[in-house]
Amino acid sequence: MTGPKLPVTSGVVKRILLVTGTPGVGKTTLVRRVASQLEGLRLAGFTTEEIREQGRRVGFRIVPFRGRQRMLAHVDFRGPARVGRYGVDIAAVDAVSAESLGPDPAVDLYVVDEIGKMECLSQRFIASMRALLDSDRRVLATIGQKGGGFIAEAKRHRDAELQEMTEGNRDLLPERIVAWARAGGAA
Repeated sequence: MTGPKLPVTSGVVKRILLVTGTPGVGKTTLVRRVASQLEGLRLAGFTTEEIREQGRRVGFRIVPFRGRQRMLAHVDFRGPARVGRYGVDIAAVDAVSAESLGPDPAVDLYVVDEIGKMECLSQRFIASMRALLDSDRRVLATIGQKGGGFIAEAKRHRDAELQEMTEGNRDLLPERIVAWARAGGAA
């Protein structure tokens, strides 16, 4: 079967897989689907979910695999930490980063949704992700299609493969990524 390639360069499977794509293409759905198919693997990290009121998106919730979910951003949050119309709760990102992103040899795969502008307002998130990316741990993360700073830095990481998700390949990606996750970094 042809389709998106596994994250392989020079015959070596990369241990960090970053999935990018336009907003709304299904990156969060992808990582949730992949995570649900990885029974038997120990996962850590978090996903995000939209908060909707009367059919309108008003914010985002951060949902760790272990620990308490928190409000990440909301249109009603006030303060200087903003991305678009959303105020961002940096303390919530800090707390989830501290609880969920420390390199742990008992974890088989870290799933992070996402390395984006909201999360990167937290210096603790950036420090936690740098430590995780520089460790020997395997990481599946969604990442903003645009963005400088840490977003650009993560895309350039020597152990990372960047996979663009499109409407044309999104139905093939879950199976491929599950195979990559189960490969455990072996060629």
